[in-house]
Amino acid sequence: MLYQVLKIWVGLALKIFCRRIIINDPSKLKLNGPLLLATNHPNSFLDAVILDVLFEQPVYSLARGDVFKKPFYIRLLAALKILPVYRTSEGVENLSTNYETFEACKNIFRQNGVVLIFSEGQCINEWHLRLLKKGTARLAISSWEAGIDLRVLPAGINYSSFRRFGKNIFLNFGAIISQQQINNDEPDGKKNMAFNNRLQQELEKLVYEIPKDDKVLQEKKLTRSPGMMAKILLAIPAGTGFLLNAPLYLPVKSFTIKRANDNDHYDSVIMALLVFLYPIYLLLISSVIFIITKSWLSFLLLLFIPFTAWSYVQLKRQVD
Repeated sequence: MLYQVLKIWVGLALKIFCRRIIINDPSKLKLNGPLLLATNHPNSFLDAVILDVLFEQPVYSLARGDVFKKPFYIRLLAALKILPVYRTSEGVENLSTNYETFEACKNIFRQNGVVLIFSEGQCINEWHLRLLKKGTARLAISSWEAGIDLRVLPAGINYSSFRRFGKNIFLNFGAIISQQQINNDEPDGKKNMAFNNRLQQELEKLVYEIPKDDKVLQEKKLTRSPGMMAKILLAIPAGTGFLLNAPLYLPVKSFTIKRANDNDHYDSVIMALLVFLYPIYLLLISSVIFIITKSWLSFLLLLFIPFTAWSYVQLKRQVD
C-alpha cells in the first residue's frame, strides 16, 4: 500500500523535479517479468525512484546493506520493496545475507516480478560507466540454473546535472540478454565473465561518457532548449514561481548542502525532502490565505503554485 501511494505521489512530484525525461524505447517500460533491470548507478536512490515510477510493474530494488540496521528501517524498506545486498566493506559476516536476498529475488522472478540491480555496485556522480561487479552475473546465472526464464534488460541513466533542481533525464534501454546467449557448459568463472562482458558492452552504448570539465559536450548532450513561444508564455509564471517557491526551496537546499554536500547523495536527499515537505508548504500557504480572505478560491493555490514551479523549471539553466 505504501509503495503504491508513494509511486503516485512521487510520479506527480517528478513533473516538477525533472524538467524532461527522455526515453529511447518507452515500450520497455511495459515489459513483464521475470525481468532483471541491470543499470549504472550515478545518482544514489534517485536512480531507483525514477525506474520505480516509470515501470508499470512494481520494481524490487537491491540496496546497500548497511542501511538495514534498525527494525524500523528494515520494515520500512521492505514495504518499499527494497532488499539488502552487502559488500565486503560492510562486514564479511554479513555476506551470507546476500544468498537470502538472491533467493528472495528468484521467488520474485517466479512470480513474474521485476528486480533492479545496480551493476557497478557503487554510486558516483559522473557521466561514466565503471567496471561491473559480479553480482548481476551471479544473480542472472543462478536464476537460469534454477529453471527461471529470466531476461536481463540493460539500462543507462543519464542526468543533465547532479546538483541542479529541474534536470533532464535520459533513460536508454539496450538489447535484452537471455540464457541462450551464455554458454552453460563453461565453468562458473568463465560464465560470469562472459555475462559481464556482454552487459558491459550493452551499457557502454547507453551511458554517456562526458568529462566533468567538458562544458561544451555537456551542453550538447544534456540540454534541450525550449522554443521561443514557450519562453514568452512561461516568463511571467516562471518568475512568479521562483518567488513563491523560494521560501521552501532555499532553506531545504541550505540544509542539504550542510548534510550531503560532500557525497554523492545530495540530489536524492534534496528531492526526498521536497517530496515530503512540498504538500505541507502548499497547504500552509493556502490555509493562511483562506484565513485572511475567507475565500475557498485560496485553495486554487494548491494547483497554481506547482504550475509556477514547473514553469520556472522549464526555463532555468539545465547544466552546472
